[in-house]
Order: sequence, then structure tokens, then C-alpha cells
Amino acid sequence: MSDLLAGLNPEQLRAVTWPAKSALVLAGAGSGKTRVLTTRIAWLLSTGQSSPAGVLAVTFTNKAAREMQTRLAAQVPVNVRAMWIGTFHGLCNRLLRIHYRDAGLPQTFQILDSADQQAAIKRLLKSLELSDEKYPPRAVQSFINGNKEAGVRADRLPPALNPYEAKLVELYAAYDAQCRREGVVDFAELLLRSYELLSRNEALRAHYCSRFSHILVDEFQDTNRLQYAWLKLLAGEHGALFAVGDDDQSIYAFRGAEVGNMRALLADFHVAEPVRLEQNYRSMGTILNAANALIEKNDGRLGKNLWTDAGEGEKIRFFQAMSDGEEAEFIIDEVKALKRDGLPLSDIAVLYRSNAQSRLMEHVLVNAQLPYRIYGGLRFFERQEIKHALAYLRLMANPDDDNALLRVINVPARGIGARSVEGLQAAGREQGISLWQAACGAGSGRTAAKIGEFVLLIEKLRERSQGFSLAETISLAINDSGLYAMYEQDKKDGEERLANLDELVNAAVGFLPDDPAQALTEFLTAASLEAGEHQAEAGSEALQLMTVHAAKGLEFDAVFVTGLEEGLFPHENSMQDSKGLQEERRLMYVAVTRARKRLYLSSAQSRMLHGQSRYPIPSRFIDEIPAELIHSLSAKVKAPAQPQLARSAAKAPRRQADNAYGLNIGQSVSHAKFGIGVVIQAEGSGEDVRLQINFAEHGVKWLDLRYAKLTPA
Repeated sequence: MSDLLAGLNPEQLRAVTWPAKSALVLAGAGSGKTRVLTTRIAWLLSTGQSSPAGVLAVTFTNKAAREMQTRLAAQVPVNVRAMWIGTFHGLCNRLLRIHYRDAGLPQTFQILDSADQQAAIKRLLKSLELSDEKYPPRAVQSFINGNKEAGVRADRLPPALNPYEAKLVELYAAYDAQCRREGVVDFAELLLRSYELLSRNEALRAHYCSRFSHILVDEFQDTNRLQYAWLKLLAGEHGALFAVGDDDQSIYAFRGAEVGNMRALLADFHVAEPVRLEQNYRSMGTILNAANALIEKNDGRLGKNLWTDAGEGEKIRFFQAMSDGEEAEFIIDEVKALKRDGLPLSDIAVLYRSNAQSRLMEHVLVNAQLPYRIYGGLRFFERQEIKHALAYLRLMANPDDDNALLRVINVPARGIGARSVEGLQAAGREQGISLWQAACGAGSGRTAAKIGEFVLLIEKLRERSQGFSLAETISLAINDSGLYAMYEQDKKDGEERLANLDELVNAAVGFLPDDPAQALTEFLTAASLEAGEHQAEAGSEALQLMTVHAAKGLEFDAVFVTGLEEGLFPHENSMQDSKGLQEERRLMYVAVTRARKRLYLSSAQSRMLHGQSRYPIPSRFIDEIPAELIHSLSAKVKAPAQPQLARSAAKAPRRQADNAYGLNIGQSVSHAKFGIGVVIQAEGSGEDVRLQINFAEHGVKWLDLRYAKLTPA
């Protein structure tokens, strides 16, 4: 027993040896939560407080479940494979396999993954003679899964607000009926069916409540409403629910995670006070002090303060670049310097808020010949929406490109099925012509008319793009092809895919070929080259690129947090919502606490967004970190002293600027961060306007008025 508990700090020991009752363990980043959770199970088994059959341990990933089993097997001599340790979906599947009759399922029921579920929805739409353009399968899938994860069947939904929503409710009911006929369940159904089984079968519920005397949950802050309700059913009135989580790292509200479940647990299970694990074994003191200062701005926290005995370490480095390109070059230079100093590339991570930001970094890395790996995602030019857009562009450049035609002839869906495409391929082989030529001579009939519409679309794109810039051509292809409208209807990934398409337009803005007439061809060639084998092989030394969401649970010696600008991080969608802004701050907290030794923060004074230059202001999160913790690497622009600036403002001729904000050239203005300045130049009109301002203390800056709050001085 002394070996089992050796090395635990006082709070870890308190959590591990907690009495046989419910507890909430607030486990800060890097505080050893996995060790506490597995040692708690080993302690319960070793002291005879529970048998292996009496423990239920729930994780969120199969990787975490395997790690828990491996650690537990090293601590106690039990068959961990036989224990109920797994993900919510895995444990619900196990329960339903045992009680399939009570659950109303066939013994050999099959599980649909996401792709299988989409295919099932497509078949349903076809059987009901509904257009998958009007009812995109991904949108229907999102509606069904969202309601299942909220624990609501189709017949329990409130009255629909419009005919479209009413049809989605009908599709939900019809989809459930189809799944019952075919003996299949999707992932969301596993949990809902398991919950319903325990809810209505009192004897079965009593059996499992009695059996599982100890229920342990990892990453409790990520549980949704239905998962918490399922846990409450299994715990019953007298069960012990031992939950480990961190409300400051709750960053999955978009997946349905309810950070409020942590407070609900305290009330529902009569837990007087959480056990706080605050000693951090990952990061240096300066990094933790920055994280603490950031997160204390959030309301409603359960509260904790990370600390370490490893020392203060280096100051956080902050660099404000003139442009997003300069920001990327700065990161590359610093990565090279770290590599020269002996730090392996695999111990360095570049984090960004949006997946679309990877495109510029990838471009610079390819040019610098530095190996990199996109963690938890695809490289920019491998992403579905980018491949679709490039296929349209390839057809505009060369209609005889068979691969491009095959990719998008029915994307978005336009009623050209696999049989029709096979007919084109057969005609092409017989006549020795390209698929495009076969499509142009497709003949008559309903299918031929659909193919003719596609041919006409490509011809119109080619015709309309004459005289357009490369960026305008790409924007035209994305919009007129229907790709943009298709992804707008995708409630799950649409926003991210649209951002990637916008970034493709940005890439064209910065692409300057010698011969404008060859711009499209050269751009497609460059895209193909960048889509080549530049990403490092698995297991090889490489710089790590990822979104902040993907970085959760990981740690690196050096971390770069990029794009720290208002509207980007925090994201513009969160700006008007206090809950959204608090989640963005938790996301920043996660980003900061990924760093062990060295942390870089960076922003840009101008950034290409949606094909246009924007002039954002630095993120509020930089200001929320105490200045004494930051070493600025940015050179300040020289500015006149305050009195001289004020006098020049008084003499400057006041010229009207065409904007909706009432600010004029020559006017003195005040900014919360930069102080007093004079408007010296304006671009744009209406609400989409940016001003160049000469600030007394901070020099000349461009500000986008949608994000910068300026008042007349």
C-alpha cells in the first residue's frame, strides 16, 4: 500500500483515499489527474472496498481508456480487460449487447459510423423522393444527432417553427423507423437507447446500481446533458460518483458539453467542496501565473490557482508583426533557432484558433524545407472543400481533366448518380474521348439534361471569369458552383469549411505570377506541389501544427500561440455573447498551459481575411496577462509626444470619411489600449471601414472599426 501511494502530493493523496462517497476533483492542467484516477481505482481494489466487477470507469476516448487499463495493470494484479473501463459509447454498447432484448434490438445489431449514417440518410431521402439539395444529408444528420444527444425523440420535440423544421422532425422519425427495420444503431443512439433502457426497467437499473458501487469519470467537464443523466441513473441514490475534471478547460460547448454539470454534481450528490489539485508538474511558474491571471477574468468558476515548485522560468515572448506573412516568418526563424539550440522539432507546437490559419504556415514551412505534421487534421490542400474547389478550377483551366470532372459532377448534388457517370465513362472508352466530351454529347432525356446543366455551369464559369483577377476567379468558382451554399447548410463543420474556402481566396491574393494570363494554371500547379509529400511521416521528427482544440491533453517544451487578434482569437462569433467569450478565454487558458518551458504569443497588424486585408487590434487576452510576465519582441513605431500630437490635431483640416461610425480624418480619437491618437487616413465605406491612426504612445496603426472601439477625444 505504501508503494501504491508513494509520491502523491497531499491533495492527490486526499483524492485517492477519499471515503466511499461522491467527490468532485478539480484537476488543473498538468496536475496528474490520470495518475489520481487510476491510483484511486487501484486503492479501492487493494483495500477491499470494491471488487473489479464493482468499478465502472468512464473516459472520453479509447486512447484514454487504454492508458487507464495499462496503468492499472501495473499497479494491481487483476484482469483489467474484464473490468468495465471504456468510453460512454463503448460501455453503452456493452450494456445493450447483454440486454438487447430488453432494449428492443436484435442480438447482432450493427453500429453505424458517421459515414454509414450519412449513407442511410441519403437512402431515406431517395425513398421519400426528397431532394438532398433541399435537405442536405449532413444537415439532417446534425439535426438527428443533436436531438438524440439532448435525450429527445422525434415525438417529444416541441412544435416546429416552420415547414422546413417540421420536415426535419418527420425525417428524424422516419430515420429511426428505418434503423429499427434494419437492426442498426448510430453512435448517438447507443447512449440514448441505453439511458431509455435503464429509465424504464427498474429491476435492471437496481441491479446495476447495486453492482457498480464506485463510478469514476474522467474529463467530467466535457459531459453533455444526456451523459450526466445516464451517470445519475447508474449511481442511484446511494452510489459513489467520483468525477475528475477542470471547469477552466471546458471548451466543447459546440459539441453539447455542459460545464454546468460540475456545479450540478455538487448539488445532486451533496458534495460540500471539491478537492483541488493545484500543483502543476508541467509548466514553469511564469506560464502558470499568466494562465491564472487570464482565467480569473471568467465568472462562475469553481476556482483554483495553479502553482509549481519548478521555478519561474523565462518570460513569455510576444511579437506583433506588421502582417500575417511576417508573423509566419518570425515563427519559422524562432523554430530554426530552437532547433539549432538542440530542441527537437517534435517538442515544438504551433497553435491556431481556426484550421484555415494553417495554410500560410504550411506554405512558409514548405519553402523553408522544415518537416511538419498537422495533428488531428488534414493539411490545407488535402481538405475536402479545398479539393472540390480546386477541381472546379481545374475544369475551368482544362475541361478534359477526367479526375476533376468525376470529383464534382455531382457536388453539390445535382441528380447525376453513379449509373449516369458509368455511362459517360463507357462512352468515353468506346469513342476514345474525355468525359467532358462525352458529357457534351450526352443526348436527350432527364439524366442528359442534368449533365447538360453541369456542362453549361462550367462553360459559364470559364466565360464569366475572363478579365477577373485570380482571387475573383476563385471566389466566382466557389460561389457559382454551389459549394459555398452547400457548406452554409452544414451545421456541423460548415463554418470551418467556409473559412478554409475563404483562405483559398486569400492564397490567390498573395499569388503573383509573372504572366497574369497564366495565373490560374500556375496557381493550380503551386497548389499541387504544396499538396505533395511535405508532411512528415508518422514517428519522424517534425514541427507540430494544430488547432487549440486539438492540443488539449498535449504538452510541448515550446509553444507558439498565433493570430491573437480581436475577431480571430477570441473568435468573432463569441464577441457579443458573454458565455461564448468565457469559453474563448478557457480556450486561451488551454493554449497557454500546453507549454512546459517557453511560450510565444503573436499577432499581426494586418491579416488577409475573406480575400481582403483587415487591420485588427491585438487580442484582449494579451492585455489580461500581467505586463511584467511578457517580453515584447516587437519594435515600436516612433510617435510624437502627446502635446505635439494634440496641437497637430487642432491644426489638421477635418475631412469627411465615408463610414457609419461618424469619425473623420484629422479627428482626435481615444482607444482603450492605445490612448489618444489622430485619424490620418481611411479606407472602405459604410460599416466595412478601417482607419490609420497616429497614437502618441504606440505609433501608427490601422484599426478595423468593426472590432476597435473608438470614441472622439
